[in-house]
Amino acid sequence: MSDPLLLRLKTLIVATLKLEDVRPEDIPDDEPLIGSPRFGLDSIDALELVLALEKEFGIKIGNSEESRNALASVQTIAAFIRSRPGSKV
Repeated sequence: MSDPLLLRLKTLIVATLKLEDVRPEDIPDDEPLIGSPRFGLDSIDALELVLALEKEFGIKIGNSEESRNALASVQTIAAFIRSRPGSKV
């Protein structure tokens, strides 16, 4: 069974980071987003993604350590969003 939140996150990642030649369904749920040779998000990408997630889901990602942990993979982003009271999932 596929998780609609994971697909929504993958679509947001592709759109926000303007990933050419990457389809949302091609992103593995547990592949590292930061430091990955395939995605290799840098600090600017991470900031753009944090802002998009905060806007889309009505959450706040506090400091850089929290964002690094939350952005580890699509699964960790989903878990982070679900753990936030009042998030728009």
